[in-house]
Parts: sequence; C-alpha cells; structure tokens
Amino acid sequence: MAKERVLRVLVAEDDFLVSKEICRIVEKLGHQVVAKAANGEQAVELAVERTPDVAIMDIRMPKLDGIGAAERLQEDCPLPVVILTAHESADFVEQASAAGVGAFLTKPPRAEELSRALVIAVARHQDLMRLRELNEKLERSLAEIKVLRGMLPICAICKRIRNDDGFWEQVEVYFRENSGVEFTHGLCPECVREHYTNVLDD
Repeated sequence: MAKERVLRVLVAEDDFLVSKEICRIVEKLGHQVVAKAANGEQAVELAVERTPDVAIMDIRMPKLDGIGAAERLQEDCPLPVVILTAHESADFVEQASAAGVGAFLTKPPRAEELSRALVIAVARHQDLMRLRELNEKLERSLAEIKVLRGMLPICAICKRIRNDDGFWEQVEVYFRENSGVEFTHGLCPECVREHYTNVLDD
C-alpha cells in the first residue's frame, strides 16, 4: 500500500485555542503546518508566500471570511481548501462549492474527519484544475478557428472567389486568409487521366 502523501498545510483560524488544536491534529496525522493565519486576508497573503498544498480555514474570520478568502485563493494561487463551520446548510454548501472549497467540516473537527476532508479537498482540487486546463485549451482552440458562413461568390469558369473588398482571389488564398486553412496541391485520378495520358501510357 502506498504511503500517504505528507501535506504542507495552512491553518487560518482567529481563535488561538482552536487554531492550536487544529495544528495538533494536522501534525498528528503526519502532515506539516507551514503557516498560521488569524484572518482571511492574512491567509491569502501567506498562501501566496508559503505555497502550501492545502488550506484549512474557519468560515468566520475578521477582515475576510473563509468563503471570501477561498475565492481570492482560487484567483491568486489556486489550492485545495477545507472550510470549518459551526453549522451546515444547503445555501452554505452551494456558496462554498462555488468558491472552490473542496470539503467542509463542522467544529470541532475530529482527526479521522479532518484526514478524510483533506483527501477529498485535494482530489476535488485536482479535478477542478484538470477541468480548468481543458477549458483553457478549448477556448484557445476556438479562438484560432475562423468560421465561414453565408454564400461565397465564385466564378463559374476560373473558380476564383470574390472577397469582401470586391477583388477576385484564388480559392486557396481566400481560405488561407479567412479561415487559416492551408492547401497542399495534388492531382485527382480524373485529372491525371485527362492531362497526363502520356505518363499513364508509359
């Protein structure tokens, strides 16, 4: 069985005794407390500075609450977040999830609950980061695609296309400039038979 990963943890809790107990549990679980914050703004600053693997934050803190801090973290330095709260509600769960919170616990947390919450928060964060990366790739791909719509005036004889400025262009030039498509030239079997019969006869 693989050894459990040691996490570098940020603890954000304005109550000194509660913060001390959380740190004790974190270290008992084999993880490392790399930073302690007494309010939400300090938590964000320390997260940027210390780059922890996960943050455990109280929901009610001075200056910036846990939800607000979680939102800021996802913008400044995305990382898994576990929120501590005195009570749960459907509205709270929805709000916390929208802020990027991966797991939440009611106070006071027990060791086995906190251990499970850390695992869940880290896993959910990894899923969110993969989804964000896929979305960014998709947006970049869509930005590179130029879609041609409508009717194109094309000469019935030479097959050149009239562009928006009224000039006639070769088909490959028009598509390259308006859609990013590059053409490679070849010969279809019918044209080979019609124009290169001598080659076929040889």
